Amino acid sequence: MENYLVMENVTKIYNNGIIANDKVNFSARKGEIHAICGENGAGKTTLMKMLFGIEQPDEGRIIIKGKDMHLNSPTDAIKAGIGMVHQHFMQVPTLTVAENVTLGIEPTNGIVFDMDKAIKMTTECCEKYGFEINPKAHVQDLSVGVKQKVEIVKALVKGCEILILDEPTAVLTPQETKELFVQLKNLRDSGCTIIFISHKLNEVKELCDRVTVIKKGKTIGVWNIKDVTEADISRYMVGVDVDLNIPKKPAEPTDNVLVVKDLTVYNEAGKKKVDDVSFSVRKGEIVGIAGVEGNGQREMIDAITGLSKYSYGSITLMGKEVKDMDIRKLRDTGLVHIPEDRNLYGCARSMSIKDNMIADKIGDPKYNNGIFINEKAIKEDTDKWIDEYLVLCDSGEQLVGMLSGGNVQKVVVAREFTSHSELVVCDQPTRGIDVGAAEFVRERMVQMRDQGKAILLISADLAEIMSLSDSLIVMHGGKINAFFKDVKSLTEEDLGFYMLGVKHMSEDEIRGALHE
Repeated sequence: MENYLVMENVTKIYNNGIIANDKVNFSARKGEIHAICGENGAGKTTLMKMLFGIEQPDEGRIIIKGKDMHLNSPTDAIKAGIGMVHQHFMQVPTLTVAENVTLGIEPTNGIVFDMDKAIKMTTECCEKYGFEINPKAHVQDLSVGVKQKVEIVKALVKGCEILILDEPTAVLTPQETKELFVQLKNLRDSGCTIIFISHKLNEVKELCDRVTVIKKGKTIGVWNIKDVTEADISRYMVGVDVDLNIPKKPAEPTDNVLVVKDLTVYNEAGKKKVDDVSFSVRKGEIVGIAGVEGNGQREMIDAITGLSKYSYGSITLMGKEVKDMDIRKLRDTGLVHIPEDRNLYGCARSMSIKDNMIADKIGDPKYNNGIFINEKAIKEDTDKWIDEYLVLCDSGEQLVGMLSGGNVQKVVVAREFTSHSELVVCDQPTRGIDVGAAEFVRERMVQMRDQGKAILLISADLAEIMSLSDSLIVMHGGKINAFFKDVKSLTEEDLGFYMLGVKHMSEDEIRGALHE
């Protein structure tokens, strides 16, 4: 079958000399779903930025339908029939679906925005491709799964024939993922070419027709999906066999480290986001928290980690009430935190990798005797952590802002996991990290648990949270909807139903399980 899209010998070299893509070759056929897999920093994102006109190649050609294309901006890409759905949605929450879908191509009646026509355009596109979305609904009131569909409709209504999806299932339940896959297959069957970027290799196997693996800026190979296993793809990406199942012995928890009792949190608009929640985390255990985005887990974690205040109830860390503690005091008491937003809360992008890794430890006598900074000790330890945590960089002096998203995450994880801690709050610790690095992070979490640390894990990766958690809390509507002391008997599908609120435990069941 003839290739619809060809990227031929594409090279991109940044001003600091980093070669992001080195004569990369990629092609896709009309009416196929083609996966791109690779480690963080392998060059996937840069390649797609060039296809969408955000970056321009230094060498090579982009050919669509046999014609050389010069894509100098996303506007050029959209005109060429290319659409991109970013991992973080590009939406205006206060606007309706129709208003969001038609942003940039707003229909008008004279000089006034024509809402009726925007609704008609949105409705016709949804009906054509089988999306059930209310065009009059405000985006802020939609579930994450529906917001994902809105992003796809935004691309389709502009005439998209090549659709780039960057980690599209990162925050979806199994039910939402299954529904999305049905619609993506319908799009493929209607002739749309879909490029699927994901670290979830089980989804790559389930959805895609072919897979291209990129490693260190070079194309490793292209395979029909039926001819490779998940383990094969992992090996091509990382260069060694990766164990996708993290072995761990049964937990042996002891004393409480974190106790949350009757916690209630209101947001700035006065809406109750966390409603009378109680639980504890003990030394030597991993407690997982699962929930569809927007069900209170974000506000609860912010209250625990000192990023926001809470209204009622109590949170105690190592027996001390945390309500009036600042971040420094919380860390001194033993809490470390991998935040969900690594760029806003996790790092200083304008500082070096070394400075970011050592930021919380600079007062340690090993690195600072009160008069002089021990640069040698700092360099030795940060170089060691860069190697251990597989941070792809030139050196510890490189600015964090120059790293790929996954490598920024590795810097944050390395700093937090090497800090003094009693409680480790891991909020999406492997989001955007390749399979090799994710395996390392997960293994380290289990090691820390076995060393007597308390781990609170929040993850949208259900396979991860089910395999790592010793017990599991499910949040829905700001409350604990279910609590499982034995995660082994739980399936991803059942967990999805509890997350969506289709299933729920009674208050007596939850209370009994929490206090067993």
